[in-house]
Amino acid sequence: MRVTWIIMAMSFPVATLAQTNLPPITPAQARDAANLFALNFSASEMEMLRPGLEAQRRKYERLRQFPLSNGIPPALQFNPLPVGFRLPTARKKFRPAPLPQIRRPDNPEALAFCSISELAALIKSRQLTATELTRVYLERLKRIGPQLECVVTLTEDRALKQAQRADREIAAGKWRGPLHGIPYGAKDLFATRGIPTTWGAAPFINQVFDFDATVIQRLEAAGAVLIAKTTLGELAMGETWFGGVTRNPWNLKQGSGGSSAGSAAGTAAGLFAFGLGTETYGSILSPAGRCGVTGLRPTYGRVSRAGAMTLSWSMDKIGPICRTVEDCALVLHALYGPDGLDQTVVDAPFNYRARLDVTRLRVGFLQSLFATKQGEARQNDDATLADLRRLGVKLQPVELPDYPLSQISFLLSTEAAAAFDELTLRGQDAGLRQQTADAWPNTFRERRFVPAVEYLRAQRIRWLLIQDMAKTFAPFDVIIAPADAGMTVLLGNLTGHPCVALPNGFTSAGMPTSICFLGRLFGEAELLSLAKTYQDATSHHRRHPAL
Repeated sequence: MRVTWIIMAMSFPVATLAQTNLPPITPAQARDAANLFALNFSASEMEMLRPGLEAQRRKYERLRQFPLSNGIPPALQFNPLPVGFRLPTARKKFRPAPLPQIRRPDNPEALAFCSISELAALIKSRQLTATELTRVYLERLKRIGPQLECVVTLTEDRALKQAQRADREIAAGKWRGPLHGIPYGAKDLFATRGIPTTWGAAPFINQVFDFDATVIQRLEAAGAVLIAKTTLGELAMGETWFGGVTRNPWNLKQGSGGSSAGSAAGTAAGLFAFGLGTETYGSILSPAGRCGVTGLRPTYGRVSRAGAMTLSWSMDKIGPICRTVEDCALVLHALYGPDGLDQTVVDAPFNYRARLDVTRLRVGFLQSLFATKQGEARQNDDATLADLRRLGVKLQPVELPDYPLSQISFLLSTEAAAAFDELTLRGQDAGLRQQTADAWPNTFRERRFVPAVEYLRAQRIRWLLIQDMAKTFAPFDVIIAPADAGMTVLLGNLTGHPCVALPNGFTSAGMPTSICFLGRLFGEAELLSLAKTYQDATSHHRRHPAL
């Protein structure tokens, strides 16, 4: 029953496909079609093909009459595990850092920028109530949110009810954990019961579901407070949505990066304690880096996507955007694991230990890619590597597998075109704000011309990439990578590896720079422990934009 409502709810605006009565395919049309795909068949072969092409076309027309919503997955499932990979099975106690001994700051501005751990300590010790904290963030959301264009829907009523419930539970001695009473913003592609879920696109501004996505349910179970549905680029691309362009809180003349634009900008600006985002190709790492916060892209198959908008079945991932690495670990701990709905989720443990001896970790760094960086970003990267060495981390140079990544990147947009095919076939893509050659409407139409054989060829190359990536990672627990260099973000998304982006300095213009830590499949525990050790030794994450 639950599967049924997940599938039926993720629907498109109702419209009917027109029946067509096309004339027969001519020999010239068949030849032109073959030329379009660089195929060379003889005249006799083409003539033999024509009846079959006619039959296929009739089948395509019938197929298009069968209603398919965005939430229905294909029968084929992506598997990021290389041959011989053994999932970890040992389950150990989740060991975050102890809550800090902290006194409530007098200035609400300082309160707004506290980490989850700091806020949890204040709430648990009764120095602060969840309702007080929620009202602090609501005031900032109303005052600063419009400047950043980072909020689609303010969920004030729901947030206050959740906060008041948290206060009653905590007063009764029922503290659920560090997320109890903590306000957060959720990217507006997660279904939320009775609240619009717009996917950042005008055709869906009135879309309302009668259920919560799995991740929203799990955060509510942890006691977190949903305070805002945050902006995303239209259908999860970029920073431009139907209501505007999400701004970077460090410089309002710049965009925030995308597509988890509002979750990153709002976290950086102190509008909520953390944000929930998704990544298919940099949609967590990019805005986290640009906005100077910490973003975690978990392993593919780590977190259920049930109730989330689909962009790419084989690449979509859900993860947190926070102020600190420790906060990312706390949120992931609440999110991960199977839910019985998303069949790609793997039941693997998350054995995080905040106080891990990171000198025992095997750490590589992409030496040649770091050498391509220039200017202040290069200086900050060099400082990061030096800091890691001072912490006792032994860095070994490593190179990632060399594959034609740009040639197989169409896998993402081809799956996206299938996920939104109803929008294309019914002409409702005209309602999207962006209509350039590289925007979704035109890309969806282009991908209608991708042969299934070529799509599967690209997936076979991807399989080889996964095997070689396993060999590359065999001697390492973590690999350090520069942000925005080479094709590392695309590669990691194609292979499903986890990655955390965190601030590692600033430019002379006051803009944040970031560094990426890439982990083994389902190796978030070691990945986050190393990243936390580095972050604790620096202060970049404690600097905030002066809005």
